Amino acid sequence: MRILATLLLFCFSTLSLAAEPDLENLLWNDPDTPAMGAEKPRLTLVSFTDYNCPYCKQFDPELEKIVQKFPDVKLVVKLLPFRSESSANSARIALTAWRQQPQQYWDLHHRLMSKKGYHDDASILAAQQKTGTAAIKADEKSGETLQMNLILAQVLGVQGTPATLVGKTMVPGAIPYDDLEALVKEELAKQDAQ
Repeated sequence: MRILATLLLFCFSTLSLAAEPDLENLLWNDPDTPAMGAEKPRLTLVSFTDYNCPYCKQFDPELEKIVQKFPDVKLVVKLLPFRSESSANSARIALTAWRQQPQQYWDLHHRLMSKKGYHDDASILAAQQKTGTAAIKADEKSGETLQMNLILAQVLGVQGTPATLVGKTMVPGAIPYDDLEALVKEELAKQDAQ
C-alpha cells in the first residue's frame, strides 16, 4: 500500500493540490464516490465501471449480490468514463446525484446500468426523470471526482472496465459470480488469519 500511496502522491503533486490528502481514503472512503454495504467493512470491493460498458452492465448486479450476501463487505463504485463522451456525461450526472440526492442515486445507477447500448443525452434524461433526479445538472465537483478516478485507475493499471479491486487483488473484466464469491471468501479468510 505504501507504493500505491507514493504513486498517488506523485500524481497529486503534479496536479498542485495544496495538502497531502489521505490517499488510501480516496480509493476506499471518498465521500464523493458512491458506496453501499458495511459501514465498517472487513473487506472493500472497488469497482471501476462505465455506464456504456456492456460487461459492466452484466457484472454490476453480481457485485451488489455479494454485498447483500456478505454483510461485512462494502462496495465502492468508481465511475470510469472510458467509452465515450456520453460515458462522462452519465457519470457526472450520477456523481452529482450521489452528493445532492443520495437516497435516489442507486435508482439512477440501476436505470443507467440497465439500458442496452450506449447512452445519449435523451436516455440520460429519461433515467433521471424516472428516478426523480431530473433537476440535477452535472457540477464541477463531479468532474473533479472523475479526474481522480482516472488517476487512480492509471496508477492501479486499470486498462478497461469492469475492473474490480477485491481487497488487494485486481480482477480485470467480468468474472462468473461463483468465482467472485470464492475470491471474496478467500480475502475474508485472509483477514481472519491476520
